[in-house]
Amino acid sequence: MGKEPDNFLPAMPQQDGPQAGPSWGNPRWPLTGGESDLTAALDPTELALAIAPAAAKAGKPTDQASLEKAADDSNRAMMLIRSFRVRGHLAANLDPLGISHRAIPEDLTLKCHGFEGQEDLEVYIGGVFGFGWVSIGELYTALKHTYCGNVGLEYMHISDVEERRFLQERFESPEETIQFTPEGKRAILQAVIRGEEYEKYLAKKYVGTKRFGLDGGEAMIPALEAVIKYGGATGVREIIYGMAHRGRLNVLANVMAKPYRVIFHEFSGGSANPDDVGGSGDVKYHLGTSTDREFDGIKVHMSLVPNPSHLEAVDPVVLGKTRAQQAMHDDLGKHDKVLPVLIHGDAAFAGQGVVWECFGLSGVRGYATGGCIHFVVNNQIGFTTSPKFARSSPYPSDVAKGIQAPIVHVNGDDPEAVTFACKLAIEYRQRFKRDIVIDMWCYRRFGHNEGDEPSFTQPLMYKEIRNHPRVSDLYSERLKTEGVIDAGTAPALRDEFTAHLDAEFEAAKGYKPNEVDWFAGRWSGLHKPADPETARRNVESAIPKKLLASLGRTLTTVPGDIEIHKTLGRVLDAKREMFDSGKGFDWATAEALAFGSLVTEGFGVRLSGQDSGRGTFSQRHAIWIDQNDEHKYIPIATLPHGKFEVYDSTLSEFGVLGFEYGFAMADPKTLVLWEAQFGDFANGAQVIIDQFIAAGEAKWLRANGLVMLLPHGYEGQGPEHSSARLERFLQLCANDNIQVCNITSPANYFHVLRRQMLRPFRKPLIIMTPKSLLRHPDAKSDAEYFTGDSHFMRILSDRKDIADDKVRRLVLCSGKVAYDLMQKRNDEQIDDVSIVRIEQLYPFPGQPLAERLSRMTNLEEVVWCQEEPKNNGAWFFVESRIEEALTDAGHEGMRPCYAGREPGASPATGFAARHQAQQEALVSVALGLSTRGKTALECADRRNATNDLGS
Repeated sequence: MGKEPDNFLPAMPQQDGPQAGPSWGNPRWPLTGGESDLTAALDPTELALAIAPAAAKAGKPTDQASLEKAADDSNRAMMLIRSFRVRGHLAANLDPLGISHRAIPEDLTLKCHGFEGQEDLEVYIGGVFGFGWVSIGELYTALKHTYCGNVGLEYMHISDVEERRFLQERFESPEETIQFTPEGKRAILQAVIRGEEYEKYLAKKYVGTKRFGLDGGEAMIPALEAVIKYGGATGVREIIYGMAHRGRLNVLANVMAKPYRVIFHEFSGGSANPDDVGGSGDVKYHLGTSTDREFDGIKVHMSLVPNPSHLEAVDPVVLGKTRAQQAMHDDLGKHDKVLPVLIHGDAAFAGQGVVWECFGLSGVRGYATGGCIHFVVNNQIGFTTSPKFARSSPYPSDVAKGIQAPIVHVNGDDPEAVTFACKLAIEYRQRFKRDIVIDMWCYRRFGHNEGDEPSFTQPLMYKEIRNHPRVSDLYSERLKTEGVIDAGTAPALRDEFTAHLDAEFEAAKGYKPNEVDWFAGRWSGLHKPADPETARRNVESAIPKKLLASLGRTLTTVPGDIEIHKTLGRVLDAKREMFDSGKGFDWATAEALAFGSLVTEGFGVRLSGQDSGRGTFSQRHAIWIDQNDEHKYIPIATLPHGKFEVYDSTLSEFGVLGFEYGFAMADPKTLVLWEAQFGDFANGAQVIIDQFIAAGEAKWLRANGLVMLLPHGYEGQGPEHSSARLERFLQLCANDNIQVCNITSPANYFHVLRRQMLRPFRKPLIIMTPKSLLRHPDAKSDAEYFTGDSHFMRILSDRKDIADDKVRRLVLCSGKVAYDLMQKRNDEQIDDVSIVRIEQLYPFPGQPLAERLSRMTNLEEVVWCQEEPKNNGAWFFVESRIEEALTDAGHEGMRPCYAGREPGASPATGFAARHQAQQEALVSVALGLSTRGKTALECADRRNATNDLGS
């Protein structure tokens, strides 16, 4: 059953490059309006002259009046042809159920073009459809057969003439129509039967179990196999799939060749992920797999990316993984070898905004993948919602017109037509490196899931579906009529496949899954980490002094062929002073040192975000732009060994963050960073954060080293420019799934970035990056903190040297507020309050904190101070952990107290004066300078702690 027939489909025609002109070979007509596809109204006089030789050769009258009449007839005929090319799909036979009633557009009638009752009139059309002179009746029949059959093509919205001509020729040329060998037809039938019988077998063996079957859309199975076959023939060596749950089990088994026994084992309650591998696991119709399949001696590697129930969320992940694989295959120039294929539902394709975000990435530098094949399983329903209530456009695929992608609509009851559509799609993608959409009209034989009753909401549709024959029955009858198979062929194929499933079902009873290997291929050498509490999690991340100096020259030397902005010149002067003196390295310079040193050591670095080149706050200047001609110079990209990329992304959070997660999924040897314009906007990508970044490793056993840079800090800039919602990331923390840091030192930022790549494991890293600290005079680091034996510090000691036994009050904090606290304490000349910064909030450094607390023998009060409102920020996360550390340190009974803003529905005030009053008050409460509502031995009571802070 597993052998692939070499004659599944006819051989792929060879393409030697763009065609020089129309395939019919006649001289090009004199045209107006810049058209070259023979669809514009032509100048009558010039057209008459062009027709004259053909009329003479055909024995037609050649007098001026006759030629002018022939020219007028030809013009109207060409406009008739154009109407079918533009709008013929609206009259195509697409709905297998026949319940989508659409009136034939008036401009597709002979009457509209003045030919009513003139079917015998002969007109000259210069080779279109292979005709020179043709009767109107014959032309009309050819147009309806070509554009209004079981396939409808939308392509006239495409501005590129060569692309239109390519699609036009593939559609209109008799040699390029839907043609398959008898062997190919039988193979298509076999694939459809596999799809149908597999669903029926699951329904029989696992009654009432959700499987989100493909029933009604089984023509997708041979069509996807065509993508593999023809893709392989045109150079594709890897296909990366993404899809939601509808039909996923069928694709896993019958396209991805996941062993049936493994799926049966999972249905019976077994796990493909044994306990010793770890993780929570996921339902079987969310899981991914990878495999190799071979057609005609060409092997293609395929992977199906795991995904959540969030429809279309996996799309940008697939594209990002594809981009990374293309980079590793040295395929970014041609985009021939690695192909993304996304399988969509009709309601989700029209309704989910991330679909457009992905289309928007398709032609953008740094994100292009050379075109994606989109396959829409158009069930004509979304859960219980009919199309007329689910979108405002005729087709779910209309969003694709925004990037001028061609759209092939096809009737899912015609497996040959669906397979032809995929053949056309792979030819187009490989030639033009652009997205293309296949919209397969089909139906969902059962409800949203197999236990659902769809007749509650769509009684007429499901009455029709109950009486509608299956795809294999329709197709086998057609092949019997054609003489391709006999009456016993289809039953024999069903019996053979069912017997194979029976054998696999029995084998599943004794199946024992192998340990899942997380770390194969490019992940070789990496492994799961040690206990998050142990010091062994840290690594030495300092760099040699010689490398520091060398990087300094790279970062401050301006080539002679670029004229930089005068302000950038002053920035570079300041950087030179840092390297010359070894003092005062700021945040941006520390970051550049981390990037540059990693590149020098052979790692890749990829940074993206809406303003990442310059930096939202004009701090980074990773790209220098010539002030005369705008050519770009990227200093770090000139370093040897590794690769540095920095891209200003589209104005997207969901799509771009998903893309970068996918890139990091494929390439653990590249430091992949996504930077929010402001951290407040990261929640536009909350689905990616919740379903992939926080839970992906537990659900799917897939490690990921993505870094999120989220500008965060209360500077009085209002509710949308203050908070990256630190509390939400901390709420997601468990099982050592992610790292969350709020860093205050440039050197510590340098080390955490380097640590991310130098450790032998990968975990997502969330960093609350600063705004005001980018240029704060105290937020600086000296050269010695980048060299020697330095490394990342999870806890930073007080900048003021206070003996442990002198500390009466300890203020713990994270982020920018530390500098406000230290400034106020020093101004007030307080000498018994220590301020300690928790730089890594998760995994929480409980053990080293307890060790510090144990040395503070005269400690009376521990305060957690934060800028965020009490219901935001880190308070609810750290409170119990600090209390545990106090107990471990011998301070039983002592509990941490809160100093910060009152709970708030909005993350920050929009009034500068109120912000400043709140900030001063919370700092005073934290330091014990405000005594209202307190006793001598307590921090502010938890009910009244923020009475001084304002509302």
